Amino acid sequence: MNPIEVLQVAWEGLGSNKMRSLLTMLGVIIGVAAVIIMMGVSAGTEAVIAEQINSLGANLVFVSGAMTRVAIGQGGSAGGAIQGASGGLVYDDAAAIAAQVPGVSGVSVEQQSIETVKVGANVVDSVTIMGTTPDFPTVRGVTIADGRFFNTTELERNTRVAVLGPTLAENLFGDADPIGETVLVGTTRLAVIGVAAPRGSVGGVDWDGYLYTPITVVFRHFTPSLMARVMGDRVRMIYVQAESADKIDAVIQQVSLLLARRHGVSLDSPDFSITTQQDMITTRESTTAAFRSLLAWVAGVSLVVGGIGIMNIMMVSVTERTREIGIRQAVGATPADIRGQFLTEALLLSLVGGAIGVLSGIGGARLFALMGDMPTVVVPYSIGLAFGSAAAVGIFFGFYPANKAAQLDPIASLRHE
Repeated sequence: MNPIEVLQVAWEGLGSNKMRSLLTMLGVIIGVAAVIIMMGVSAGTEAVIAEQINSLGANLVFVSGAMTRVAIGQGGSAGGAIQGASGGLVYDDAAAIAAQVPGVSGVSVEQQSIETVKVGANVVDSVTIMGTTPDFPTVRGVTIADGRFFNTTELERNTRVAVLGPTLAENLFGDADPIGETVLVGTTRLAVIGVAAPRGSVGGVDWDGYLYTPITVVFRHFTPSLMARVMGDRVRMIYVQAESADKIDAVIQQVSLLLARRHGVSLDSPDFSITTQQDMITTRESTTAAFRSLLAWVAGVSLVVGGIGIMNIMMVSVTERTREIGIRQAVGATPADIRGQFLTEALLLSLVGGAIGVLSGIGGARLFALMGDMPTVVVPYSIGLAFGSAAAVGIFFGFYPANKAAQLDPIASLRHE
């Protein structure tokens, strides 16, 4: 028989019992759809992580300080004698990096506080006060929509000025122009000099609800705790922006040498660590890759179960059609013809199930994204992988029933009732 006749006979064989064929394909459909959806969820997670890290700015180098140790006198109270604090980063480190490291286009330091902000009768609780430096808009990709950002002079003089996020500005002033007005932050009044452009929520951080002010103002007015006063001008992280991506390695080397010299430590045991955006993305991707592999194996189990279902039904089909097999053998069909027919039926079951599974997987991935907060990204190669796996399952699990049908004795088959 030629291939077209084999396909036609196999299709007619499956069509003679549509419900059984559909139920047989169900395992393959679920397995293929599961592969596509799970890999889509994993790829979506990686995309979100990369977006969150890249949203911090472009060509960034992250310099973070080691844990500091602070010893306090007897009683552990504010009146106790402070024994000392060592290690980590200080605010002056950022100024030194900006002044002495070539290839740097901007340096930003951040210190946060949570305060209540008031304007007349309008009160907004739990506002994040972001103390930072004049390079912050460039380094962190923040655009000023109205007014301006504070400058170096205002930073050095501890000038009490503020730049509002657009949501915070609207909550406090409504449609009125906030530029030139004052806001009461805790017990400190700040003059509004600018309003940031809308940026939305990135990585769970609502940038539009922030209030930006010089970091020196935060050090002086918004660090009331004993620990904060002990730490003084210590900072958790310094953001360094390289002029271009190809200068990042040189910037890292120079920053390392500078900080080691300033802190009196060796590069073998520094009290700081330096990473890049790509380092962070690679680390996160390695974690999600392991998670993706686990999901793929779980989905693969569904395909195997579907394959077992195909083999089971094909065995039943061989038994039911034993007389038909005998008649075909009597009119000249060879064992290869019989084997090819039943193997084609198993392959059709898996391919049709795979096609339906691909459509279900793509639709399911999009539905998952619509119903949940985590986006999904349908990876093209996952479709080929899932469909190819379905075909392999059909061939592997269909071969034994097809081979058994080919080995039936023609005489015994014709006598079968």
